[in-house]
Amino acid sequence: MTVGESGHHGLIARFDSGDKLLAATRRLRAAGHHRLDAHAPFPVPGLAEVLEYREYGIPRIALLAATITAGIAFLMQWYSAVIDYPIVVGGKPLNSWPAFLPVTFKVGIFNAVMATAITMLVKNRLPRFHHPLFDEKEFSESSTDGFFLVVHSDEPGAAEELLQRCGARSVRELQP
Repeated sequence: MTVGESGHHGLIARFDSGDKLLAATRRLRAAGHHRLDAHAPFPVPGLAEVLEYREYGIPRIALLAATITAGIAFLMQWYSAVIDYPIVVGGKPLNSWPAFLPVTFKVGIFNAVMATAITMLVKNRLPRFHHPLFDEKEFSESSTDGFFLVVHSDEPGAAEELLQRCGARSVRELQP
């Protein structure tokens, strides 16, 4: 039976400090629990490494989007000024590339921002209008003084026992 089939979303445990949260995360990882999420009011040093968070390459996607769309914008302006409808104004050359730079720059920056926003939404699986954590009364304190660890496990009993041994202040089951 998987987590979704059993009718529960996982377990949420509250800890008193970031150090206890980090220690519990390490113990759960060592015990074979790999589907973990941590929530803290400030970054806990070492927690991202234990949870094995990775970057998704958003800067590369933004650079690629900016480069491709800026190149297309420049080529469109060049084509219209040199090939499609050439007009000689004041004896200037048809390929007056400095005139094309403002539009090229703006198009590149705009598309880099759009690619960044869309990639962020997709990678974070947003928009998500409801999450089982929002139903937890204590979870609203995660932005002030709460340190929470969410464990998605097929064996909630064993995970709950381990969380209690790690010094969790409270352990609750999350309903979907």
